[in-house]
Amino acid sequence: MQTGRAHELPVRVTYADTDRMGVVYYANYFRYFEQGRTELLRSLGARYRDLELRRKLFLPVAEAACRYAAPARYDELLTVRSWVCRLGRASLSFAYEVRAAERGGALLAAGRTRHAVINERWKPAPLPEDLRASLETFVGPEAQV
Repeated sequence: MQTGRAHELPVRVTYADTDRMGVVYYANYFRYFEQGRTELLRSLGARYRDLELRRKLFLPVAEAACRYAAPARYDELLTVRSWVCRLGRASLSFAYEVRAAERGGALLAAGRTRHAVINERWKPAPLPEDLRASLETFVGPEAQV
């Protein structure tokens, strides 16, 4: 069960997100994860753009996984839940759930991404203490992927 907070982002499935059958193409869940992660950071005042331009820090994906439970379909309203599941010295991991808002919150997919924290020379860099402190409010359980 969730122990920390989760950021929730509503997303409407567009036609471009789907395959010929009107089902969300499997790889597009990773786009939803990215949107959720980006908006979680934005809610903390830590925009990706600011991390890159001002702090010269980057968060490349080192690992990604997704478990699919049920299909999402064209024009469906989804809720992307995002939280932090691990804070390392120079890495962090996020967990995600994509739920069907109009189907009682049914779980459609669960995932996880692990990110390195690197500087502009592509060397590991410590996660800044102010960002770590902000992210700690969103720490929850490991993703069940």
